[in-house]
Amino acid sequence: MSGITAYGAYIPRTRLLKSAIADANDWFDAGLRGLAKGERSVCNWDEDTITMAVEAGQDCLTLIDGASVNALYLASTTLPFLDRQNSVVVSQALNLGDKLRTMDVAASQRAATSALISMLEASSDNGNSLLLASEHRRSKCGSRGEMLWGDGAAAIAVGSENVVAEYLGSETYVTDFVDHYRGEDSTIDYEWEERWIRDEGFMKSIPLVVSRLLDKAGVEAADIAHFILATDQARTPAAVGKAIGVKADAVVDNHIADVGVAGAAHPILLLTKVLESASAGDLILLTGFGQGADAILLRATDAVATRRPATGFSGALSRRREDGNYNKFLSFNNLVDRDVGKRGELDKQSYLAAMYRQKDLLTGFIGGKCRDCGTIQIPKDNYCVNPECNALHSQDDYPMAALKGRVKTWTADRLTFDWNPPAYFGLVEFEGGGRLMMDFTEVQPGAIETGVEVSMHFRIRQFDHQRGFRKYFWKATPAQQ
Repeated sequence: MSGITAYGAYIPRTRLLKSAIADANDWFDAGLRGLAKGERSVCNWDEDTITMAVEAGQDCLTLIDGASVNALYLASTTLPFLDRQNSVVVSQALNLGDKLRTMDVAASQRAATSALISMLEASSDNGNSLLLASEHRRSKCGSRGEMLWGDGAAAIAVGSENVVAEYLGSETYVTDFVDHYRGEDSTIDYEWEERWIRDEGFMKSIPLVVSRLLDKAGVEAADIAHFILATDQARTPAAVGKAIGVKADAVVDNHIADVGVAGAAHPILLLTKVLESASAGDLILLTGFGQGADAILLRATDAVATRRPATGFSGALSRRREDGNYNKFLSFNNLVDRDVGKRGELDKQSYLAAMYRQKDLLTGFIGGKCRDCGTIQIPKDNYCVNPECNALHSQDDYPMAALKGRVKTWTADRLTFDWNPPAYFGLVEFEGGGRLMMDFTEVQPGAIETGVEVSMHFRIRQFDHQRGFRKYFWKATPAQQ
């Protein structure tokens, strides 16, 4: 039996109140008030498609051994690099080794569902394939997209052992229906009329591809327990479900009111939600829309009740921090030209050779553990730091990204440039040993003190705007914020 063996989810902590967007823009478009209920997820300034994919991947890997992963696909329409394989960065941050197949899948809102079909069709008894779907879309100020979209990521592992959802089949319908597009010189989508997209797109493409799949599988639409159709059109999933013959209570909520629609990642994010609540035997119909449509049929197994990730969709959804600062949102998404001051104008050239030599530390957050005395240190070095040992070349690789730490010292600095001042940094001591000076991120006032527990998160360290590069490293986040 092949199918889904593990899953994970990530939603940024910050939730921007939609009323704040409307307050700032209803002088120009009073109609935004009709969309102003609830909130949407928002990336911190140091988060992007890659960092969110790493977070979702870590959640998924709480259920499977990273050594079993033989392929990693990263699906997104907002990849940070156009000519650098983003999936490789993610794989190294997850410490998956150098023998796996990696691939970026892009250029369509059904990139993730198409990648999932390819993985399910190619599934074998040899390990797991890992799909990461992540999206961080930009939109025009005061636009419908700004109100209805959100940021997020999800992870799905495909294999043949400990299957939580059995693969029953899939179908794809291809047509160049242009509901929106983004050209090579643009960073924001151009969208067509909503009613046209609903009537000529969703209402025709989805029923067609679903009918083909259900006929092939010998399944009745009324037997579907969970129907997933990701869209920012609130009423469309129910209308499509009715046209297909799916029961009304089988239509999965898109969470427009508390997350927003996360583009190509949203079908997979909703699938992780369904897997948390599904019962053994439930039929799950997953669809993806974009230049046609994908349809995937799954059946939950007995294992779905017990194999749950550490965080999952519900955990990521509940870990929220309300924010009403619309100006901060614009700044974080580079939608305004912010005066960064003289300290922010320094050249941040990226020394690629040095980055490559230090990639185990910078990307994988690998420290060292001495074979002679057991001392743990980061960064890993030629000599053991234990003064009673000082052994030469005695250190084995020691992954530290999953370890908790404690704040030993900290500083809040308003002179050092930071996109979200003040800049917090200090000394972190890790469980079992090892100390490192680190940046802190997403710190709430009063939430950081000496002794506070912190967890590690892969984030953007600096932007090199002159050369279009961004540097990543691990940062510490105080627990229970």
